[in-house]
Amino acid sequence: MIDKSDSTTVWQRLAANVSGCGNPQKLETVQSLWSGFGSLFRVATDNTTLIVKHVNPPVDSTHPRGWQSDFATQRKLKSYQVETHWYQHYSNRCTSDCQVPLFLTSEQSRLERWLLLQDLDAAGYPLRFQSLQVDQAFACLDWLANFHAVFLHTEPDGLWATGCYWHLDTRPDEYQAMQDGPLKQHAQLIDQILNQCRYQTLVHGDAKVANFCFSNNNTVAAVDFQYIGGGCGIKDVAYFIGSCFSEDECIDYEDALLGRYFNTLNRALQNNYAKEAASVVQEWRSLYALAWTDFYRFLNGWMPDHKKIHRYTKQLAEQTFDQLPEWK
Repeated sequence: MIDKSDSTTVWQRLAANVSGCGNPQKLETVQSLWSGFGSLFRVATDNTTLIVKHVNPPVDSTHPRGWQSDFATQRKLKSYQVETHWYQHYSNRCTSDCQVPLFLTSEQSRLERWLLLQDLDAAGYPLRFQSLQVDQAFACLDWLANFHAVFLHTEPDGLWATGCYWHLDTRPDEYQAMQDGPLKQHAQLIDQILNQCRYQTLVHGDAKVANFCFSNNNTVAAVDFQYIGGGCGIKDVAYFIGSCFSEDECIDYEDALLGRYFNTLNRALQNNYAKEAASVVQEWRSLYALAWTDFYRFLNGWMPDHKKIHRYTKQLAEQTFDQLPEWK
């Protein structure tokens, strides 16, 4: 632990220690953290660059959409604790098929946190996108499949017991804001089915297109593990597809996208879980509509006019409601 008065020099000391550079320099701010909780910035050392994630919560947190509360603030603070624990204790299990930044070091004070990571731009992943072509989405789905295979049956010790930032237990305010109807009525059951499925892994928890970094030859690495925890992998898949494709594209590409993910997952499971692979694929495929509807529940309470609440979303919700008697 350190005193907050040292906060202006902490990242320089940490960067110097891990790089051997006597005078690390801040190059640029990459982005601000959500709700003003700090920043992500790039640092130059003698031979390379690295990334510093500096968590510095504001005295008065203001959510961009008005969802500020003590409960929400504590959720955000825990998310940074979880992310640090993930990098320290789990990230080294990731293979080249599910690349993540190398963890360099971290430190925290009573109020602040510093996380130093490999700079993926320098490591060969300099490209970012907001929407994707199908072949680019395949690269991300391959990453997710390999990641879920690596961490199948892993207990989320020190992580979120249930991953994904929209998890029902972490979103009581948004749930209360929902209008009465089937989506709200069935929210608890949908959550229960997803949480109690037979095959659990670690889910990224925020696997949107913006959290994938691309190389020039269309391989990817992923960042932002604040909401990593236990769950069925299809939750990441449904959320990812919704993050980068329009309503019509979701309809047109569904079979190809799900086919790619499950084919890669099946292959990735052959090394250690060959006897279970077919059952994992069968269970998670059956939960696709439920996983999409679970995220729809969050959107409906958080921002009911969100562009992702479209015809495809509503079709999957109706499919889910029709299926629920089979799950009871």
